[in-house]
Amino acid sequence: MTSADKPTQTTDDQQPGDAADSRAVTEAALFEAFGGVRGMVETVLPGLLFVTIYTVNKDLHMSAIAAIAVSLVLVAVRLIRKDTVKHAFSGVFGVGFGVVFAMMTGDAKDFYLPGMLYTLGLALAYLVTAVAGVPLIGLILGPVFKENLSWRTRNPGRKQAYTKASYAWGLILLAKCAILFPLYWWADTTQLGWVLVALKIPPFLLAVWLTWVFLAKAPPPIDVFAEMEAEERAEEARKAAAKQDTVP
Repeated sequence: MTSADKPTQTTDDQQPGDAADSRAVTEAALFEAFGGVRGMVETVLPGLLFVTIYTVNKDLHMSAIAAIAVSLVLVAVRLIRKDTVKHAFSGVFGVGFGVVFAMMTGDAKDFYLPGMLYTLGLALAYLVTAVAGVPLIGLILGPVFKENLSWRTRNPGRKQAYTKASYAWGLILLAKCAILFPLYWWADTTQLGWVLVALKIPPFLLAVWLTWVFLAKAPPPIDVFAEMEAEERAEEARKAAAKQDTVP
């Protein structure tokens, strides 16, 4: 039986210092996983630029070029600074798909359609995985906390927190879709665009805050990497001791 499979006794009765450390670790992990303030700016800026330019001159091509250009600039800045580029690259791909859709159909509203479909799919993924007992937010944050999937069998308190957080993400994103999809059919491009920009950050912050609340109250993560390293050191020590015992 590996360390990742061994059951672990957990408790909700944490000391004040442990609770503070758990909250600090949770805040740092969420900041890393979701990109922090800079990640939010990189998510919002291309769409904001698109709808601003389109509102002024109704020029689909200029709006699309500006959006994709600023996305590429954001990636270039991260590459120059040698920062992680996953959030900026995700923005480039999202904007790129939006530009392709809009150019193919000639309807500027279709710039937003891929992102809306992605949001709907992500909402369903959060809910389905929570129901299945493998909450998506746990799969995302497990490696960040260095616990991998140990929370599934060894840390039931954290599994429960991840399940609650996944339900929260799924329901918040579904509510967002319930607003956006009717607007896609009934509103014009500028109305849809400004509502979408307005709904970029608040639902995201609400979901992140709820995730922090659930995880801050949960037992601390089990660092499976530290456990494996400790087991390797112990095994090396046993081999060294056995070798010494065999020396005449």
